Amino acid sequence: MPDFIPPQAALGKVVHAVFHIDRTFNASPQRVFQAFADPAAKALWFTGTLGKWRELERVMDFRVGGRELAKGQWTDGPVTTFDAVYHDIIPERRIVYSYNMFVDARKLSVSLATIEINAAPGGGTHLRISEQGAFLDGYEDGGSRERGTGELMDRIGATLR
Repeated sequence: MPDFIPPQAALGKVVHAVFHIDRTFNASPQRVFQAFADPAAKALWFTGTLGKWRELERVMDFRVGGRELAKGQWTDGPVTTFDAVYHDIIPERRIVYSYNMFVDARKLSVSLATIEINAAPGGGTHLRISEQGAFLDGYEDGGSRERGTGELMDRIGATLR
């Protein structure tokens, strides 16, 4: 994870991005929901790149109005912080949260994410995550948030086997 120091001319600039990721898992909607709702289950997949990131702090209060914090350090130095608030939870169906993403003390983005969980035709569970991001002060994401979120969704699948 590289350090990001915006040029003075970029301060105040915002770049917006929207993406959707779909996955189908061979697990029940209840089990998929628990991968997000249970702190121990989420800690299995919601991490930085294995071997390149170590956890410094993790707090999770999974309820409407509750907060989640995941903070870790990359082997090359930067500290990343995911700081979220849950806005809407329907067990086994939907989770809506907003979050700030930081590298060291610099806020990179503010995002709104929606997770939809539905029984898949023929069995299993269809999951869709939709995210709207505001990337701040010249940070050009270039699709890395979408790629990273896709990798996290793949990790969920691995924990459900």
